[in-house]
Amino acid sequence: MDNENRVILNVGGIRHETYMHVLKKIPATRLSRLTPNLANYDPVLNEYFFDRHPGVFSMILNYYRTGRLHYPTNVCGPLFEEELEFWGLDANQVEPCCWMVYTQHRDTQATLAVIESLDLDGDPPTQEEIAKKFGWEDDYHSDTLSRWQQIKPRVWALFDEPWSIFYRMHEVETSGYTNYKKAIGADKPYTIAHPYFFFIDLICNIWFTIELVIRSIFCPSFHRFVRSPLTIIDIFCTSAFYVELILHTILIQTGSLVTIDFLSMICVLRLFKLTQHFSGLKILIQTFKASAQELILLVFFVILAIVIFAALVYYAERSQQNQHNQFSSIGVGLWWSLITISTVGFGDMVPKTYLGMVVGSLCALMGVLTIALPVPVIVSNFSNLYSHAQARAKLPKKRRRVLQAHEVKPTLLGVKHHQKHRKKSSSAAANATQQSPKNINGAPQHEHARKLLGN
Repeated sequence: MDNENRVILNVGGIRHETYMHVLKKIPATRLSRLTPNLANYDPVLNEYFFDRHPGVFSMILNYYRTGRLHYPTNVCGPLFEEELEFWGLDANQVEPCCWMVYTQHRDTQATLAVIESLDLDGDPPTQEEIAKKFGWEDDYHSDTLSRWQQIKPRVWALFDEPWSIFYRMHEVETSGYTNYKKAIGADKPYTIAHPYFFFIDLICNIWFTIELVIRSIFCPSFHRFVRSPLTIIDIFCTSAFYVELILHTILIQTGSLVTIDFLSMICVLRLFKLTQHFSGLKILIQTFKASAQELILLVFFVILAIVIFAALVYYAERSQQNQHNQFSSIGVGLWWSLITISTVGFGDMVPKTYLGMVVGSLCALMGVLTIALPVPVIVSNFSNLYSHAQARAKLPKKRRRVLQAHEVKPTLLGVKHHQKHRKKSSSAAANATQQSPKNINGAPQHEHARKLLGN
């Protein structure tokens, strides 16, 4: 009875033996539906063959036996997930003792995906990477790229590379070509800029306009390009120049000396484009994004502490006779509370009473403790991103491409069909020779009958 229920499983060349009722413990899985009619069953050896990882299968078979799924530490996490998916098991059934070790690869994959999106590579990409970026990977492997598909990445790289000519000309940006005494949001004396500055500014912005148009035409994805923060900054800065130029022309014709000066400050936003070509700035920005929850929590506690200590110092200064009381309202105390909590301490407003000094001391101590709390989390996120970025930079380029299963099967099936056809033709010829009856002299029977009828 035991021999009839015994099952032999050959996984990756390693034979495992168990009982059929053990495999039935977890229904709706691959092992629970084993039958001799399957293609991977060998009736000669009386075993089922699976070309899968034998080390992971030991843990899977142990899961059927004990009901506890443990994670092998000598196997990478994605490989373990692929094996579980093949055998029809759920990865959430991993035991709590192995869960932290098992889920580490998910954090690593998420970090690497973020670093991959930052595009930190300084080396020029390969042709395969360019085709993948533009979504032409299949056309590249089949060698069917059109002329447009070959030219478009080159033009895009010409305007997107950091060493592209005229790319840093926005550092020469200036908007001092206007002559006026009074401006909205600015108070400065009458100045006369050199007229050449206007022409330099005009040439730069014309180049930025041409560059923006060309990049929008040759970009890999227009929707992603338009939604990019750097593109939005480019559009705003370039539009601000033309709007300011038009307004200045109109106001000069009307005889007014009032113009909009703050539009020229928008051009300063072009400095954010430096983040596109410096990996350190990208990692720093991504660190703040990864620490967004901690930063929001910090802002919440700081605002809460500011309001509380502003009210406390207001009532503390009114508790005694104080002729030099600077806290006339709680709103005025908000400024003092913010400066004290941030440990800046301008000294423009100070409490004069003893109770107010106690409140100020507690406010400063609370500021030190509150601001110091999220710092380790931010440092940890930055260290994690930076270490992964450095490790990724040391990795070699893409190794030999492994063919997919659908790319291999047609060739193998063609060879197998050719061999099978040759075997069938040879066996049919042999059967025809054996089945044709011969007479005593070795001649075929129908030739012998024809000779008898002729006689």
